[in-house]
Amino acid sequence: MIAKESIPYVLIFSALILVFYVLWPVLTVLPAILLVFILFFFRNPPRQVTPDDTHILSPADGTVQYIEEIDEPGFIKGRAIKISIFLSIFNVHFNRSPVSGEITYTEYRPGKYLPAFKSHASELNERNTLGIENSRLKVLVHQITGFVARRIVFYNRKGDFLHQGQIFGLIKFGSCTEIIVPAGVELRVQTGQKVQAGITVIGVLNND
Repeated sequence: MIAKESIPYVLIFSALILVFYVLWPVLTVLPAILLVFILFFFRNPPRQVTPDDTHILSPADGTVQYIEEIDEPGFIKGRAIKISIFLSIFNVHFNRSPVSGEITYTEYRPGKYLPAFKSHASELNERNTLGIENSRLKVLVHQITGFVARRIVFYNRKGDFLHQGQIFGLIKFGSCTEIIVPAGVELRVQTGQKVQAGITVIGVLNND
């Protein structure tokens, strides 16, 4: 499956292929390569999500670039753990809900376009935030642009219910996704680990 957001790019590069074929046939390969890249980037491979209300799943494909304990006064209201996931241009860029629950908080903030792997990019770059809440916990997810990305796509709104693993948006081209969970969550990932949205278990809830 290919994201509908790819349609304008597909039309542009398809038209360029025709123009180049008529005027400069030898250069047709250039827009053709770009078209293939667009189709590759906007791919949406099927995922077999296994729902589990004790698991917190990764919201993105990519590499865990850092993990840190923070104070989160706005939504979780206490000590929390932030896991930052860097998405290269070769990763699938759809974001999936880490848990089932209601979106009870949203915030969009315009900003800069620093490289997404920079530790301060979260505080300075364009960012969309959603808070998901159920009877057991609250989870924050940040969609953050990078120096290539210029567009965050968010399909839902405050008050919507998300099922675990459900797609809620994407970030066009290179980017970063952060997930913030309560400090009591038992982490199951480490820095440098590759993760998959809706598949990799980020953390497990304690039974107490």
